[in-house]
Amino acid sequence: MLRVAGLSHVFGDRRVLADFSLRLPEGGFAFLTGPSGSGKTTLLRLLHGSLPVQQGTAVIAGHDLAAVTPRTLHTLRRDVSMVFQDFRILPDRTVFDNVALPLAVRGAPREVLDRRVGAALVALELDADARRTAGELPGGGQQRVAIARAVVAGPKIMLADEPTGNLDDALSMKVLGILRQFAAHGTAVLMATHSRDMVAAAPDATVFTLPAPGGTP
Repeated sequence: MLRVAGLSHVFGDRRVLADFSLRLPEGGFAFLTGPSGSGKTTLLRLLHGSLPVQQGTAVIAGHDLAAVTPRTLHTLRRDVSMVFQDFRILPDRTVFDNVALPLAVRGAPREVLDRRVGAALVALELDADARRTAGELPGGGQQRVAIARAVVAGPKIMLADEPTGNLDDALSMKVLGILRQFAAHGTAVLMATHSRDMVAAAPDATVFTLPAPGGTP
């Protein structure tokens, strides 16, 4: 499902990733950890097609990232969803419309769209806010909208960049449970986190740790 081998990446004269490898099977759940600046976000952006592969190989959900072009990026993102640190929701649209966006873009029938969006909103305790504009919600609520949008279309792989960073402890653990349920139903999940409590709460999960920044290439 996800195979990375010898992946390296530099920004100018700063090395962010160096010869990094990992494997994650279908339905696998893994944490991505490491100190600040170790490249967690960079790796996830590479896997989501937002950065080019400079060195090494990466195949995700059957897509060879070296062969993905701007014209074919949409096919990758049908199979790979990402939850960003900065939410990237549409603040002037309703919570329902934000979550429905991936299904609407794919032309899902209205009955399917309503059912799947409704289930995602209930799971993330957003059903009472469905008709509010997303920008009205506090940071934790906006993060939950981003998570619901990422899971609603049933991706093969979900990449989550600190998805609980703006949530309280109780809701963080609930979100972790939801992500693990998706993994149990076949969606591979790679979740970046700095929280030791989060990792400790899932002792059976695989943990990939990035080393401290390596300096110049």
